Amino acid sequence: MPTIREKRVYTDQSETVDAYVAADLGVAVARVSQDTVGEFSLVERCTARDVAATPRGIAAATTDEVLLGDDDGFAATGFGPAVAVTAYDGDVLAAGEDGRLARYDGEWTTVGEVDDVRALDADLVAAADGVHRLADDGLSAVGLDDANDVAAAGVPLAATPDGLYRLGAGWMHAADGDFAVATSDPVTAEAGELGRAHAATAETLYEHARGEDADAWHARDLPVDGTVADVAYATDAVLVLTADGTLAADAGDGFRHRSLGLRAASALAVVAEGNA
Repeated sequence: MPTIREKRVYTDQSETVDAYVAADLGVAVARVSQDTVGEFSLVERCTARDVAATPRGIAAATTDEVLLGDDDGFAATGFGPAVAVTAYDGDVLAAGEDGRLARYDGEWTTVGEVDDVRALDADLVAAADGVHRLADDGLSAVGLDDANDVAAAGVPLAATPDGLYRLGAGWMHAADGDFAVATSDPVTAEAGELGRAHAATAETLYEHARGEDADAWHARDLPVDGTVADVAYATDAVLVLTADGTLAADAGDGFRHRSLGLRAASALAVVAEGNA
């Protein structure tokens, strides 16, 4: 099983990674070598809403269950219908359709409740009423009125209908737009500093480069049309998934892409090949 670094991200120095995709048709895996998207296959037929790399395996939130496994197969965990999953402190954290948040360490333990969860990342929860944070003493609201996505590494980010926000002395506005996606790379992030990061509206992908000011966001052109659904990181590449099932990779010379033929693709998780 992989060693976790963050919800959507785990790589080592291998140039080839397995990119797991959650979509209406199920969970698929594609082999990606730097900026080349190679063979891909459907590894679990289901209606998948989210996918995450965790120390317990690849976790998938589906309309029926939280599944755990790898490209050799998945197994049900007994959670029930889920909307989001992430790695949390060595375990799996899942959000249910009913608002239940639970942690899986071999069995499920409820840790809180949040209505209308949109996304999870480590200890952060994006929901219709803003951002929440999970700690040992429970769940607490940490601000904003509405959040579509969150990224926890380095400087926490929140994608909202009113803009992209970063957490400092409270939530501070970082970019204008109706944002649906926020991701950050824990490998390049440091405490209180943002490393590689990306955010997206329905029309535009934005990029933050390591070493830049936290409010320095630059638009990036993609070689395909379509709404960005998620972004993940390999050691030498950035991977972008669009909602129509196209996977694009940039290893420094621009994006190359391939269509996976998956409807309603929603999430992306990357692990080093052979570690899933």
